[in-house]
Amino acid sequence: MADPRWVDAVLDWRWTWPLARLALTGAYILGGLTKLFDFSAAVAEQQHFGLHPPLLWAMITIVVELVAPALIVSGRLVWLGAGALGVLTAIASFVANDFWNLQGQAHFMALNAFFEHIGLIAGFVMAALIAEHEKRHRTA
Repeated sequence: MADPRWVDAVLDWRWTWPLARLALTGAYILGGLTKLFDFSAAVAEQQHFGLHPPLLWAMITIVVELVAPALIVSGRLVWLGAGALGVLTAIASFVANDFWNLQGQAHFMALNAFFEHIGLIAGFVMAALIAEHEKRHRTA
């Protein structure tokens, strides 16, 4: 069964893929800029989650949150940007969503957030797969 024409039109539109990459990485861009312009809060956040040294973790987070989206959105080295954000997201998920230590509503909220982040990591994998598929298709 063929897709409806409007679905094909949306998927074939030249801006769908760049806008999807921007949407996928937008929260990281915003987070990186926010941390960059309020660096003391970024360090305090890392300290709050028990990451030491917090200054180093804040710098790493800012670099990853700004450089990796730039790679993904630009379509260059998408695998590297997606991998970096996937690893950062995995670390953040285990640090910030420790549902195994919580009870009741807090457990439910942290468990839900944890699996939302797992889905986001899958989105990065798919972005890398699509970029690789496009690259192979162009060179074939």
